[in-house]
Amino acid sequence: MDDRHDFGNQAAGDVSSGQDASATTRIGLDVGTSKIVTAQGDSRASQAAAQLNAFIGVAHSALAEATLQQNRVPYFRDGEELVVYGSAAERFAHMFNAECRRPMARGILNSQEPAATHVLESILAMLVPQAARKGETLAFSVPAAGPEMEAELTYHEETLKHYCAGRGYTPIAVNEGLAVVLAELANESFTGIGISCGGGMCNVALSYLSIPSLTFGITKGGDFIDASVGQVVHEPSTRIKAIKEDDLDLTRPSEDKIIKALQIYYDKLIQSLVDELYRTVTRTHKLPRTDKPLPIVLAGGTSKPHGFRDRFEQMLLRRQMPFEVGDIRIAEDPLTATARGALVAALAER
Repeated sequence: MDDRHDFGNQAAGDVSSGQDASATTRIGLDVGTSKIVTAQGDSRASQAAAQLNAFIGVAHSALAEATLQQNRVPYFRDGEELVVYGSAAERFAHMFNAECRRPMARGILNSQEPAATHVLESILAMLVPQAARKGETLAFSVPAAGPEMEAELTYHEETLKHYCAGRGYTPIAVNEGLAVVLAELANESFTGIGISCGGGMCNVALSYLSIPSLTFGITKGGDFIDASVGQVVHEPSTRIKAIKEDDLDLTRPSEDKIIKALQIYYDKLIQSLVDELYRTVTRTHKLPRTDKPLPIVLAGGTSKPHGFRDRFEQMLLRRQMPFEVGDIRIAEDPLTATARGALVAALAER
């Protein structure tokens, strides 16, 4: 792309707790379709920061550019357009009643979006400090893509490795579902099922003693819900996403058309996830031999609405699984679970 000028890479944005670049720079990085989350720290405590993985273009003018700079809004210039990225993009989308664009789709870089790589790297620059010591480990999440996505997943993974290596890190890839296991099932010796319900995909890993025996994903997530509901109620998906995150309760019947539609498509997503879990575990020969029930942890922003766990459990228990199902629970912090699990993997490296 031509005539690019980056600004705002030092913006803090959506920080859940402070990030000190002088401390250890081992990092867990959740590169999600909807949000990018980092976790830094050690095995006892971690700090997290997040940015929306989105952007929006606005017409360039000298006044607009000066105003963005004065307000420390992260952007770059692309010809006659100013591209606002990260969490600021959603605020602009609400103001203009427009849709954010995404550098990623279905869990990987969006090959239909020319600006994808530059936008993604610009957002990463706000969250990933230069390594304090060259070669420090950074672990980042990758989805479990099907055979039809192998080439695109390879490009996505190698792009991230190249960027992180350029920041001074030794990057390693960690399956997204496994990262949930690493974050939440230490007391169970990292044995169980981790499910990350994100914006572009739901990723699943069945792990025994931290070793994944099977992984898979479905290309439905929060974006599928937002787009489907937006289409049937004739509202921008950005507005649907805001309502979903603020008001949705899956346990309470509602006459509101948007809430009713959200509940319908949440049921559709959960049913698709349960159906694929059943198909995968009943066809595989890789199930661990254990006489203990397997716990299941649900994570990711799409799992946050009240009642998600209950609906998942109700649909799952209608199936006769080839293993005993243990405790089903929501991650302690669904939004940071994958990043925290990736940090566990990074800290394990010597």
